[in-house]
Amino acid sequence: MSRYGQLAALLQQQIESGLWQPGERIPSIRQSCKTHGLSPMTVLQAYQLLESRGLILARPQSGYYVKAATSPLPAGTAQQARYSGSVDINDLVFEVLQASKSRELVPLGLAVADPALFPHPQLGRALASCMRRLDPFSTVADLPPGNEALRRAIAQRYASEGMAVDPQQIIITTGAMEALSLSLQVLTEPGDWVVVESPTFYGALQAIERLKLKVVEIPVIPGVGIDLALLEEALAQRPIKACWLMGNVQHPLGHTMPDGHKQELMALLNAHEVPLVEDDVYAELYFGRERPRPIKHWDARGDSLLCGSWTKCLAPGFRVGWVVAGSHAERIQRLQLMSTLSTNVPSQLALADMLRQGGVDAHFRRLRHTLAQRQQQMRAALLRLFQDEVHISTPDGGYFLWLTFDARLDSRALYASAIEHGLSIAPGALFSSQGQHNHCLRLNSSHPWSPALEAALAELAALIHQQLAPQQDAGNDKAP
Repeated sequence: MSRYGQLAALLQQQIESGLWQPGERIPSIRQSCKTHGLSPMTVLQAYQLLESRGLILARPQSGYYVKAATSPLPAGTAQQARYSGSVDINDLVFEVLQASKSRELVPLGLAVADPALFPHPQLGRALASCMRRLDPFSTVADLPPGNEALRRAIAQRYASEGMAVDPQQIIITTGAMEALSLSLQVLTEPGDWVVVESPTFYGALQAIERLKLKVVEIPVIPGVGIDLALLEEALAQRPIKACWLMGNVQHPLGHTMPDGHKQELMALLNAHEVPLVEDDVYAELYFGRERPRPIKHWDARGDSLLCGSWTKCLAPGFRVGWVVAGSHAERIQRLQLMSTLSTNVPSQLALADMLRQGGVDAHFRRLRHTLAQRQQQMRAALLRLFQDEVHISTPDGGYFLWLTFDARLDSRALYASAIEHGLSIAPGALFSSQGQHNHCLRLNSSHPWSPALEAALAELAALIHQQLAPQQDAGNDKAP
């Protein structure tokens, strides 16, 4: 065995024996060089081998961390697809989002990252500069498909990652939600069946409800992605018209599908001639060494739609997104003209200017580093508070943690109690049309560690223990 293979085998044995726990940082390359008397290149090869096996994850400017193993299902539990003829989620989403907006609450339930992480001064200067130079005709010229310079800049970023995209097939939208909704609308009619993951982003369920579609929820295999066997069954049993999925930094679990899984998924959809609507809004917030490729990279038919946004990674207030629409480009433009007419023109110009000047990649690196650090800090605190009572996700990027308790937890009731105690959470029921994740909750990990945040997590733990304690006591009372 090669020397890097020997080191990889040793570290793998240590990880599997529990010496290095999920989420923990393994020795740095420099430390391993010193400990084992190896060159940096040999150690790097060993770490890359472990990374390819899915055992560790590289985080920029931070090091290598142990990835969480795929969580086994509880005994007697079977994965199954769930079919729903109607979706009714908007009222719950509206209630939770309205309550979470209050500045008086510790924002654990917010869907947006800490605003202080974004380059607001640079965005402001770019916007002011563009307004001074604004050509009045641009309000007409930048109607759908949108500003040419911005579309070209987006296409150039895809080209740098090995994916050829025609700027003429990119439609600029008012955030990613418009891109995703228009994509779904162009593929379906009321009453059609659409596949989503479970748990899934509640925005997908809102769009499905608004368009009066039927939904098939396919469970996710943690750390891997949508269950392909169940997806294949659903494709055989129902006339599926579209599949709305996240391949990179899935919301709310945070994992990124391995390339092999993406390729198999795309081949399956191609074989059944079902278009993919790909939500790729968190792709720039990966924690690994390289930006992960979208599922569309493996699309042989070319009829999938790829949606992105600058909202999560660069300019949250600008509400600028896009869809790589391919052959659907003209129809999406027509739909957009009938709804929002066009995306805010000054915002498009300012973003095009920032991308042209450069510097955004340096911002992305800083952002990823900060998010990874803060997420690790919150995860460690939660593990101390709950110990063996909870399973906490180990995301590949982004700024959310997904907490899974046993089935007795009622996250909707917990949400109401949390609001009364000055903190917000996102109950797991938001992420399914049928509420089957009510024993889970999503927390925002993007805010800096502070006494207020530490106290809020302790308060949340107390509320959870208080909710579960009466049930535990009742069980004890029945004991002989």
